[in-house]
Formats: sequence, structure tokens, C-alpha cells
Amino acid sequence: MGMEVELIFKIAGIGLLVAFLSTVLEQMGKKEYSQWITLAGFLYILFSVAGVVNQLFDKIKSVFLFTS
Repeated sequence: MGMEVELIFKIAGIGLLVAFLSTVLEQMGKKEYSQWITLAGFLYILFSVAGVVNQLFDKIKSVFLFTS
């Protein structure tokens, strides 16, 4: 259960950081940099979640194939 909670806090932390940086950059008139920061944060979270989903599919596959 620890990994799931850690992943949720990691996603929330990255989301808050990206939102803060995006707001600050937009206020400074750097909308392009704000969009790049948002995209980078999204991709980081996407790849983090993709690893967990891959582990889930491996576990499901091992259950239905009866292998470990």
C-alpha cells in the first residue's frame, strides 16, 4: 500500500509545482515557457503512471497464465 500512496503524493506534488510555476511564468508574460513546463510535468507524470500500469498488466498476465 505504501507505493500507491507515495505515487499519489508524487503526482500531487508535481501538479502543485507545475501549477505554481505556470502561474508565475504567465504573470511574467512568458506564456511559451509556461506551456513547456506544463507539458514537461504532464509527460513526467504520464511516464510514472505508465510504469505502474505496466507492473499491473504483468501481474494480471501472471495470474491468468499461472506463471510467476
